[in-house]
Amino acid sequence: MGSMAQKSVLMLCGEFMEAYETTVPLYFLQAFGVSVHCVSPGRKTGDKCIYSELVVDHLTLNANFHEVIPEQYDAIIIPGGRFTELLSTDEKCVSMVARFAELGKIILTSCHSQLLLAAAGILGRGMKCTAFESMKPFIELSGGSWWQQPGVQTLFDITDCVMDGKFISTLGWPTLGNTLRVLLESIGSKITCSKETQPSLLFLIGDCVEDYSINVPFKAFQALGCKVDAVSPNKKKGDKCATIVHDLEEGRQLPTEKSSHNFYVTVAWEDVSVDDYDCIVVPGGRSPELLVMNDKAVGLIKKFVEKGKFVAAIGMGNWLLAATGALKKKRCASGYGTKVAVKVAGGQILESEQCVTDDKLVTAATTSDLPAFVHALSTALGLSVVF
Repeated sequence: MGSMAQKSVLMLCGEFMEAYETTVPLYFLQAFGVSVHCVSPGRKTGDKCIYSELVVDHLTLNANFHEVIPEQYDAIIIPGGRFTELLSTDEKCVSMVARFAELGKIILTSCHSQLLLAAAGILGRGMKCTAFESMKPFIELSGGSWWQQPGVQTLFDITDCVMDGKFISTLGWPTLGNTLRVLLESIGSKITCSKETQPSLLFLIGDCVEDYSINVPFKAFQALGCKVDAVSPNKKKGDKCATIVHDLEEGRQLPTEKSSHNFYVTVAWEDVSVDDYDCIVVPGGRSPELLVMNDKAVGLIKKFVEKGKFVAAIGMGNWLLAATGALKKKRCASGYGTKVAVKVAGGQILESEQCVTDDKLVTAATTSDLPAFVHALSTALGLSVVF
């Protein structure tokens, strides 16, 4: 992906933080060699923080809060969520945020975490700031200047963040594509493409698609400047696909599958043309098992293969690719759930590899391999991120 100077970002976490605003930036930055330390006051490496809204998943912290030295980081990210209410009254957290501001470091806040900016007294002098709309009076009372994206009619229109000086603020997870691009550029990156035009990707999904394996790469490739769409058989733009997450509970051999957020289809099935896209991606979860019984879905993958376009899959996505012939004589990464499917489809599993590229095929074994998957697929499509 080009030469990289090591960049470091601190992520300030806590109980009931917003899942997308934590996981998507974490995996995205890791995909391009950025070190991300996740910390929470009073907790240490290995401790867990659960996410908000749907208590089905958690983040394992990878650094100690008491050891944080702001001078060693290029930026701090504070996801949204209810935890910010507690952190905004924690003297050590507020002082840490204030110190990042004093040092001229990038500070990214989202949804409700702008409370930390208000608590640290750094919203004054009319600084432009946006957030979830309930935050507007507090931003203005703190001396900030409220900014709101104009012309928003639907969820799909919510795309912009605002940057004032070293401060990036956003309404929340719908804007992550653009927000992550602004963050990358702010810490000194350059996104380039070796192709004449930016790549375009189509995600093929259905109900019970795995939450992070659709959301992370979808937002990641938006951040890289690509055209990105999601389609589902017999659904139109704006329809929902239910998602699931996996939780490996103590004492169980397999992870529990739990309902998570909804994902919104961005293009109607009848409006999809294979010629409009360079790559089709099949995320994991249970949706590939449903799609494999749908002739339209199988036929769409086959068209991408026949036209020599890129085909990619994460986890159980291999189940669908196996049925289309896309894995025949190809080296693949595979989790335990798709090993038999890959073998009977004529694929070769590379047991020690969590992400494999073979010609126009990119496969990842599990959701935890998403950083490697985003890196590998972006490289295959000619995209580079250089610091």
